[in-house]
Amino acid sequence: MTAQPDAPFWKRKTLDEMTRDEWESLCDGCARCCLHKLEDEDTGEIAYTNVTCRLLDLKTCRCTRYAERKRLVPDCVVLDPEKVHELPWMPTTCAYRLLAEGQDLPWWHPLVSGDPETVRTAGIAVSDFALSERDAGDLHDHIIAISD
Repeated sequence: MTAQPDAPFWKRKTLDEMTRDEWESLCDGCARCCLHKLEDEDTGEIAYTNVTCRLLDLKTCRCTRYAERKRLVPDCVVLDPEKVHELPWMPTTCAYRLLAEGQDLPWWHPLVSGDPETVRTAGIAVSDFALSERDAGDLHDHIIAISD
């Protein structure tokens, strides 16, 4: 990756080259990846729901047990540079996906705007429409979109 030396790290480095802190700072706090998805075993079609993992704090859109999430929720996906390319359900707005696809971060991303609230202002965060799996019941009753 070639970029100006004074360019932000996400323009100078590949996902593989980032430090742990840089990698973690790419998360914009939208929590879209924390929404439950249902996959049709026959077609591979993915249905997205408005239901989040029970560990998500809906006010902050952050995991309440981030360090322990994989142990507490065994099917939680711990994202790494390789998985970004392998997960078709990653939100199209996700910084990890955008950078992996050679795109830049959007204006509302906290690293660009300097304000963690712009992700909510832009309507990207799930906090305005999601509910916890603790309150949801059957996930099939909460499908909001189906993949192409």
